[in-house]
Amino acid sequence: MHMRARSSVLLIAVLTKRNRTMERFEFSIIASGLDPNADDFETRFYEGGCDDATVSFQKGHIIIDFAREAESIEEAIASAVESVRALGATVDRIEPDPLVSLSEIAARTGLSRAAITQYAKGQRGKADFPAPVARVTSDSPLWDWGEVAVWFYRIGRIRQHQLIEAQAMTIANDAIEHGASIKDRLRSGLEEYRACM
Repeated sequence: MHMRARSSVLLIAVLTKRNRTMERFEFSIIASGLDPNADDFETRFYEGGCDDATVSFQKGHIIIDFAREAESIEEAIASAVESVRALGATVDRIEPDPLVSLSEIAARTGLSRAAITQYAKGQRGKADFPAPVARVTSDSPLWDWGEVAVWFYRIGRIRQHQLIEAQAMTIANDAIEHGASIKDRLRSGLEEYRACM
């Protein structure tokens, strides 16, 4: 009887593990520290765990565009960063860029540029749209995508997974900037975030 109960628990654990759904997450790692002229530059990434990415060198940066399958955004980002660092590269940041223009906000939310402009000016819906955080005095200010995503989630214009992905990018880039563990920061930050929703 005890053996049967134990084997049932093991079978349930195996089936649960098999039933976890994998999702595809797309993001880019901007890196430095490797010679783009080396003969093995691209193959090094492919053989080093980045076979789900396209590698290029643009404007003095190594750009690794991932389409990574994982159970969660935090797992996708953490494993990609780990792979890139294992190759000896320095991870500078993760994109999509957290600073966004009104046009980029429109593209990420699926709304028109005109609608986003009206939200930003307080002419549509709630008048508490987040303030820009960069180039504030210019004709093309930039907003923090994490803050904007929270606002659009609250008014029901984006889905929870879009909000979680926006927060994951913010948390990961903060961890990179401060030299903290991306895996730990993502896990704790997103767990707290999901619990508050």
